Amino acid sequence: MASVTFRDETATGRALEEFSLPDLPDLPDRISARELVRLRVREEVARHNAAPSHHFRGLVRPSDAEAELNGYRMRTARRLDWETQADAAEAAFARNGFLLLVGDRQIVELDTEIDLTADPVVSFVKLVPLVGG
Repeated sequence: MASVTFRDETATGRALEEFSLPDLPDLPDRISARELVRLRVREEVARHNAAPSHHFRGLVRPSDAEAELNGYRMRTARRLDWETQADAAEAAFARNGFLLLVGDRQIVELDTEIDLTADPVVSFVKLVPLVGG
């Protein structure tokens, strides 16, 4: 049984937020980056859907939401579809919307296999486009 910790970081490496999924019985020791991204999104959407609100703290912006300092503000408190959010996260990764770091290496392809027994911490660094650049 593997465990994983998802951490959001600034570009300078400062941890902003993190949550762990310890010893999941169906989590393999080796998993693709794509499956890890989808697992993270599924978990954060499940946490949101347990008590839907106007505010969503997640990897990618839900449709019809506005970016805020620490998340996204939705027009109405509603449940989210994790698969839609996961597809959006994959698309964001493909267009360099965030970096994925495992241990001391950057993951550049979602098909990269990750050994969770060696590197159980997966860091996400959201990239913000520069104004005028």
